[in-house]
Amino acid sequence: MLDKDNMIKAYGDTYNDGKIQLSFTLPVQKGVEAEEAARVYCAKMGLKEVEVVDMKDLREGFTFFVVYAIADVFVNLDKINVAKIETEEMSYYEINDYIKEKIGKPLTVVGACTGSDAHTVGLDAILNMKGYAGEYGLERYPQFNTYNMGSQVPNEKLIEKAVKEKTDAILVSQVVTQKNVHIKNLTEFVEILEAEGLRDDFILVLGGPRISHELALELGFDAGFGSGTKPNQVASYIAQKVYQNINNK
Repeated sequence: MLDKDNMIKAYGDTYNDGKIQLSFTLPVQKGVEAEEAARVYCAKMGLKEVEVVDMKDLREGFTFFVVYAIADVFVNLDKINVAKIETEEMSYYEINDYIKEKIGKPLTVVGACTGSDAHTVGLDAILNMKGYAGEYGLERYPQFNTYNMGSQVPNEKLIEKAVKEKTDAILVSQVVTQKNVHIKNLTEFVEILEAEGLRDDFILVLGGPRISHELALELGFDAGFGSGTKPNQVASYIAQKVYQNINNK
């Protein structure tokens, strides 16, 4: 039997009124014609009561729009099925105790932004000692040996370092790039490991502002962490995954 409470749509002023705000750019010069083009564009997407509340001239021939409208569609929560990480989130102290008691030795982690990626903010938030959002980074954990290789690291160099340090987990941080360059780079990374017979030697963790666990699994990684992830969430996953792998051998 369908639970009506699980049939939802966007909330604006009143429950289930379907009101949304969206923004986009059209390759058109700012003006009344541009405003109407934005309105028609939204109407063709099935949106109703379209109102262009703001538009800005980006440069010659391009205009940015902010639009209010009504999306008259529902989502059935009963049919939502998404891949998610199932490990328990632990605190800094719980993680260190867990590794010491259940695994008996510190874990080694190597991380990098690979390929052409030069954005280290996310990687540093997880690995650097100062951490992020009130949580210490992995460098602060006594039960982790952590190597932060920084940005624009070739896949081969990251793998070479992981082998040298007998790494338990490899962290790859990747900002989504134009024309899906990140997909090619991440696929190549996993293919190199598989070609060298090393894939099963490491836990592969992928992170980035537009990375999901589902995408990470599709690319051959073990886990994916998106925007807002805290260091203890990654550390919890690695510790429990290592322990699980030990028990499965």
